[in-house]
Amino acid sequence: MSNTTFPTEFLLLPFADTRELQLLHFGLFLGIYLAALLGNGLILTAVACDHRLHTPMYFFLLNLALLDLGTISTTVPKAMANMLWDTRAISYAGCATQVFFFVVFVTVEFYLLTIMAYDHYVAICRPLHYGTIMTSRAWVNMAAAAWVSSTLNALVHTANTFSLPLCQGNALDQFFCEIPQILKLSCSDSYLRQVGLLLVSAVLSFECFVFLVMSYVQIFRAVLRIPSEQGRHKTFSTCLPHLAVVSLFLSTVMFSYLKPSSFSSPSLNLLLAILYSVVPPAVNPLIYSMRNQELKDAIRKLIWGMFFSTHKDPFTVQ
Repeated sequence: MSNTTFPTEFLLLPFADTRELQLLHFGLFLGIYLAALLGNGLILTAVACDHRLHTPMYFFLLNLALLDLGTISTTVPKAMANMLWDTRAISYAGCATQVFFFVVFVTVEFYLLTIMAYDHYVAICRPLHYGTIMTSRAWVNMAAAAWVSSTLNALVHTANTFSLPLCQGNALDQFFCEIPQILKLSCSDSYLRQVGLLLVSAVLSFECFVFLVMSYVQIFRAVLRIPSEQGRHKTFSTCLPHLAVVSLFLSTVMFSYLKPSSFSSPSLNLLLAILYSVVPPAVNPLIYSMRNQELKDAIRKLIWGMFFSTHKDPFTVQ
């Protein structure tokens, strides 16, 4: 690489050194990617087409499915292409594009998970006021605010990161372009500006995390006061999928970014990145539909209509 401060390309971390393992990883990633496309695509179509699912919870679920498709499509196709063609390179513009969209999708997802916790809180703890608080205008405005603020946040982070001069090579210790890995290549004190911005984002994220935890504390307190065991089970079945997705998302992201530097290694960074950027988009549709009878019915009806449009759904309740 020349001594220019702005490289023409970056080198991503490879998954394997041998051709056989590269092709094996390509097949695994292809399977995960197709599963994510199928699962999230079914949720998007089912929620959009079934008028019974036009409620705040399913509106946010539709947004999450869209985000999962965006997140996995930002990182996995390029990784698969590199495995298939036995290369590590990504262009400077392609790297900036990956950073921008990844920050947008991850930030919006965190905001929407927080909003969904608030939606559950209002539905369970203040059910008589739910209709006046969670109006259609309110949930559209909340989702729009999450998208707009996350896009502006990603623009600032991307512009600031790629304005830094880089003189520590062009090899990244990750299979996709990630801001912390790019900052390691910086050769001036100006990278402290980006560190400051990341700290501000971390504080805002921590506030959302505290709000999310407090919402669920209130939810569980309310659920435990329900006298009927059937009522408690039904309420828990509504909240547990969301809580499982939140736990999977936050635990992997927080451990990845907050782990001690002594624990850091290329293989560990690679594994953690897969856990928070590749696995959730593929398993989230399964988590959300596993205990949600309405969603399962809508997806079954959609699949039946696609393949057996001339026949009546035998599972339809008369």
